[in-house]
This record gives sequence, structure tokens and C-alpha cells, in this order.
Amino acid sequence: MNAEGCLQKLLRLADIQLNGNRPEDIVVVNPGFYRRVLTGRSLALGESYMEGWWQCQALDQFFAKLLRARLSRQFTGWSACLTLCLNGLSNRQSKHRSHRVADIHYDLGNEFYRDMLGPSMQYTCAYWAGAKDLDQAQERKLDLVCRKLQLQPKDRVLELGGGWGGFARVAAERYGCHVTSYNISREQVAYARQWNRGLPVTIVERDYRDATGSFDKVVSMGLCEHVGHKNHRRLMEVKSRCLKNDGLMLLHTIGRNTETTITDPWIDKYIFPGGLLPCLKQLSAAAEGLFVLEDLHSFGPDYDRALVAWHRNHRHHWPERGHQFGPRFDRMWTYYLLSCAGGFRSRQLQLWQLVFSKKGVVGGYTAAR
Repeated sequence: MNAEGCLQKLLRLADIQLNGNRPEDIVVVNPGFYRRVLTGRSLALGESYMEGWWQCQALDQFFAKLLRARLSRQFTGWSACLTLCLNGLSNRQSKHRSHRVADIHYDLGNEFYRDMLGPSMQYTCAYWAGAKDLDQAQERKLDLVCRKLQLQPKDRVLELGGGWGGFARVAAERYGCHVTSYNISREQVAYARQWNRGLPVTIVERDYRDATGSFDKVVSMGLCEHVGHKNHRRLMEVKSRCLKNDGLMLLHTIGRNTETTITDPWIDKYIFPGGLLPCLKQLSAAAEGLFVLEDLHSFGPDYDRALVAWHRNHRHHWPERGHQFGPRFDRMWTYYLLSCAGGFRSRQLQLWQLVFSKKGVVGGYTAAR
């Protein structure tokens, strides 16, 4: 069987057709696509899309079907095996290497992200319960986090991986907290400092491992995905060291259903170098002896909606940004956002918020929703 026939046979398992007429079907532009994908697997699938070798009207639907059928197992190969070996031998998320993701991804420019994310500048999952649009859903997410942490006036709050400063602003402005936020992205730090000017907020351009002090509450949203399996325990130790004995800690992270020490080669090369999604087993082991788990909230399908909304914003503003980034970047970004949306839609990706205490909340913890 030739390469085209082999690929068609695989895709039929996910009810996807080559050169079909449904939105989720692949339309091949360059016939070299078939052999390239069979030999290069997931990395080749993404790179060939970036180069215009194939098209798909609904990439999110394509990936939802692909992942639901577990065809991702067919798109791993020698590159994944090599990555597994390298991850076992080295710490790809060391302090020295941690800046790569900021240089490649987070420092693309604040205007670019403002166009995509909207006024909230939130680059983590929104909370859509009762929300009418993305902005409202992000507001509800921030409110949910604050309520889960049971923020009180004068609380000293430590945030690890602070993004553009949106949470710090809400915690300081609405709840009267003093916030210290650590971040390694120079673009995000500059924006966060300006946005929080005049508020009791300190933005520190340092790695999360450098955090010091004593705090009533500790929070991280979207950081754990960049920490790596070799550093999960270190992250928990930093949080435990900085949290008062009667305090609360919230961890907001994307997660996987199964344990792994490798990430998708395309995502690792083009989007989040060194990134690695944890599973619950890894997080639980990292917290053992340091924290008591008070609450676990899973709402991964909400991330599907957020990613689709971000892509809609990206498309709306692309005519203003196209000259700056070019068509290859546009296709890369589209592939990233919609493939991730498909990952959440297929339930292969999850979104968790975990609330911890150090010794257990006396009388029990009341979970906010």
C-alpha cells in the first residue's frame, strides 16, 4: 500500500477523509504530504500545515476526532523516543533554560496578545458558567480564584508566573490585598508594572524558584505547564516555604489523563519549548507531605471555548498584524489554537484548579464554584 493509502486507512479510524468535503476533512495541496507525515509524524503534520501542504476548514473538529480515536499514538515515532531519552537525562526546565519559552512565545509583543486575549489579558482558561462572552468568562475565572483563596483585606499574596498582571490587579483593587508576583517574561513584566501602578503590587522579574517571604495566600495559574516533571516537587516546596501555616494555595493548570515525560514535538519546537503537562498522579506525589488537598475542580471543556474565542479574535485582528508576522506565523498560530481546542473537546486535555492547605483547614474547606 502506498503512503496515501496508508494514511487514509489510519484516518478512517477517526472518521476523517483525505480530500473529503466535510469541514473536518483534510484537503491535500502538495502530494508529498502523505509520505512526509507518515515518516515525520506529529512534527511533520504541523510543519506541513504551516507550509500550506494541506488545508482543513475546521482544524478543531479534525483534532477532536483524531484525538478521540487515540490516533495520536500512531503519530509518535523516533523523535518522541529521542525526546523521552533526553528528558530522562537532563532537566529541560532548569533556571538556565526556562527563559526560552518567554523569548519564543510570551515576548511576541503585548499588542499582539491584547488583540487576541481582549481587555482582561488573561492567557489561561476562562470560566464560562453564567458568562455571555470571553471577557465576562475571564472575569468570572478571576473572581472564582479569589473566592477559592478566600482573600481578605491586607492579605499578602504570592503569585508565581503572573502573566500581564490581571490577577494581581483584581486581588489588590477589589480585595485590598498586597501582591508580589514573579515572572520571567520581560514584556509581561513591563505591562504588569504599568497596569498595576499605584496599587500595592510588586512585580518581580525573576524565576519562581527565587521567591522568598511569608504569605497568607499563594497562587499560580498557567505556570505548572512550564515546570516539568523534574521540578514539580521544587515548585511545591517553594509554595510551602512561602505559605503561612494557616494559608491557602491554589494551583491552576492544564493536565493530562496519563503520566508522561515528553510533550508533542511540534508544540515543543514552535510554541512552548520545555513545556510538559502534568497528570494528577504527578501533582499528588509532588505535594505529598507538604500540603493537604482541600478541593479539586475540573472544567476542561471551558478551555475549548476560550481557545475558539482567542482564535476568533486572532482572525479579526490579523489584517492589522499580518505585515508584522507573515502568513507562516498565521498558520502556525491557527494550528496551535485550534489543535489545542480539539484536545480539550476530545477530553484528552484537562483543566484543573486545586486548592491546598498546609495542615488541613479546621472544620473543613468550603469550595467556591
